[in-house]
Amino acid sequence: MSRRIARVVLDSPLPQLDRLFDYALPEALGEVPAGVRVRVPLRTAGRMIDAYVVEVAEEDDAERPLSEVESVVSDVPVLPERLYRLARRAADRAAGSASDILRLVIPKRQVRVEKAWKADAVATAPAPDARERADAVLDEYEGLIDVLDARGRAAVEAIPGVRDDRPRWTELLSAAATRVLAAGSSVILAVPDHRDLDRLMTALEASAPVDAIVRLDSRQTNPERYRAFLRTLEGAPCIVVGNRSAVYAPVRAGLVAVWDDGNALFSEPLAPYVHARDAMLIRQEQEGSALLFTAHTRTTDVERLVQHGWLDDVRARRRVLPRIVLSSPQEMEQPAQRVHSGAFTAARAATADGPVLVQVARPGFSPTLVCAECRAPARCAHCGGPLGAAHRGAVPVCGWCGRSARAWHCPSCSSTSLRLASSGSERTADELGRAFPGVRVIVADGAHPVETVSAKPALVVATRGAEPLAEGGYRAVLLLDGPRMLQAPDLRIGESCLRWWSNAAALAAPGAPVHLVGVDGPIGRALATWTQPAYARAELETRAPLHLPPATRVALVEGASASVTRAIDALRALPLPSDAVLGPVPVDDDEGRVRALVRFEYAAGAAVATTLRAAVVAEATGRRRGRRQNNRIPLSVRLDMLDPEL
Repeated sequence: MSRRIARVVLDSPLPQLDRLFDYALPEALGEVPAGVRVRVPLRTAGRMIDAYVVEVAEEDDAERPLSEVESVVSDVPVLPERLYRLARRAADRAAGSASDILRLVIPKRQVRVEKAWKADAVATAPAPDARERADAVLDEYEGLIDVLDARGRAAVEAIPGVRDDRPRWTELLSAAATRVLAAGSSVILAVPDHRDLDRLMTALEASAPVDAIVRLDSRQTNPERYRAFLRTLEGAPCIVVGNRSAVYAPVRAGLVAVWDDGNALFSEPLAPYVHARDAMLIRQEQEGSALLFTAHTRTTDVERLVQHGWLDDVRARRRVLPRIVLSSPQEMEQPAQRVHSGAFTAARAATADGPVLVQVARPGFSPTLVCAECRAPARCAHCGGPLGAAHRGAVPVCGWCGRSARAWHCPSCSSTSLRLASSGSERTADELGRAFPGVRVIVADGAHPVETVSAKPALVVATRGAEPLAEGGYRAVLLLDGPRMLQAPDLRIGESCLRWWSNAAALAAPGAPVHLVGVDGPIGRALATWTQPAYARAELETRAPLHLPPATRVALVEGASASVTRAIDALRALPLPSDAVLGPVPVDDDEGRVRALVRFEYAAGAAVATTLRAAVVAEATGRRRGRRQNNRIPLSVRLDMLDPEL
């Protein structure tokens, strides 16, 4: 006799449970569709656990001992087959668990929202004039309409500037989404933060039906997020707009697009640490949707795909370039001068006409202090963190532990005097307020969020990424602290600085000067000539001989010494170069952990991920069975590490 069985994926972080389990379906449950939430017994733990039904099948061997599904939590299929395949493939590539990805995508159940949800809702098609306006915007880019219609893949260099008080990149994404939605397919648009999300929503609401726009935002309440997720399960096409987790939205996407993929917010901080860009590439490979990477700059990851011919290089038919003015360090009148005389004169002239943007490196008044006698960095006596000041004459405060240093003395020269070593946004605003009497000064940073400014004369001092949108664009842009930004301990700091400066320059009004102070060389020339893809290409060529990402992939293996050694020994059986493994080396803690790095080519990615995942499962099951009771340090694996962590 045959019987019905359900193959389920358990909602558990344990690596040894990251597979499908068979459970018998009792007749009392009736029809159980795939994708629903269920409760099943876990015999090894002696308790009930949540799970998702991936597949329902008939089994001929009815004598095989199987546990039965306890109950169906909800009859809503929240896990479509396409979402499970995407999560499974992304987890396998990152040597992680599919349940960890599903936990990020599927919200917790809200009973009231579920009862009020209507599965037969139908979105309104865009108006004909909206489709014509969208085609007019897309026609500004060479071959972009053909890429969308053929469901191709492209890296699009967005036109800088502001039009109709909106960044032009928002017009690009909203036009592409409107065209694909009018063709009857859903769209996924991913942006880094809430500022970009709000600006893109404004552009979409002007071109697409409001009931066809679905917002997935981390700032939403649980009912709002669950309601939006249920809307993505409907058959009616929609436009999904959100942050990094929006790339997993369970729609039948005809277009997946991301804005500014170089932003660090697209990197997932939770296991298995799948970058939104990698998830988009996997999704496009599985579903065959159109794929767009749009930005003012070009990351080395995207440029590698362009060089391999996997992405088309799409640019504007008529390039509109900001007017960049460089001032090298040799041209500065004084060694410690922050603003070049030419930039100061341009800012003074521009404030008579409208707002001027001044970009600085850090927030606060003075983020770091030094000894007034020997110039040694002032450090906290408790944790060694840097000391900073909230304003002139304020008690120094540690930037790490927050303790006040009232009786500080220099360990080098025993001096008790401190000196301001750097200028944050508030100190810069204080200095510019004295230099520009009668001009309004606005501070925009994490502590003082400002979304928009009017066209009235003002000095807007903003940290990178927090620049507000100015009505009509900024009449001048000053990019300060460039040399300080380039000194950050990051292998991609040049690429990041070019992205920060390009995004700020794109907010300038047509013909407005953009002054990059104190920076020259390849980065300055790339910004001045607006040839960011060429800089990414040169950076990629430099990284290839050194086996640095993204030329190669890098995996981190961390844990107890014996566990890491066993994982490395398993990797040595693969056809990897002799210098593929770096380490292991001790980690600076008291637990006895060690760390190793593994460099490998993309072609060996599947084998390396499978081997490392098997090592993680073996270590987890070994601890469970008591073979290594003294080893309480779990083995952790992370693929595709970020450069700052390297």
